[in-house]
Amino acid sequence: MNVSNPKPCVLGEVNLRQALERAGWRYTRQRSGVFSYLLAATSHPTAEQVFAAVRTEMPRISLATVYKALEALVDAGLAARIAHDSGAARYDARSEAHYHLRCEQTGEIRDLSLDYDPHLIEKIAPQLVEALKQEGFEVTGHRLELIGRFLK
Repeated sequence: MNVSNPKPCVLGEVNLRQALERAGWRYTRQRSGVFSYLLAATSHPTAEQVFAAVRTEMPRISLATVYKALEALVDAGLAARIAHDSGAARYDARSEAHYHLRCEQTGEIRDLSLDYDPHLIEKIAPQLVEALKQEGFEVTGHRLELIGRFLK
């Protein structure tokens, strides 16, 4: 099965600027660089991995600036933070609903090239959505993460 990371459409600088400003953040060259890297990444990097990669193009960028850029991108809805108990948060610039693979040895996260199915819950457990509704909970979406090991 192919687990490559399909690339989303790259936002132009004007659209990136508008999205950041709508969320109350200023557009900066550093935020643009961090976002460009996230869009091109083949897996979901940690802040430290983003820092190492972006620093090759922007040698004066600091780790704190990368963290602030990631915070701004997440706040603006341009990226998602994927947290896990066993390791550092990772970042994903794909905005559409999709599934993930997580390596339990390295913590690496990749996109699963499987179409998102908004009806997956109903297919797995047909009565679950209605039972939850009876308990006062409305299901508005779901996430799927397959956990295992990437084989060399």
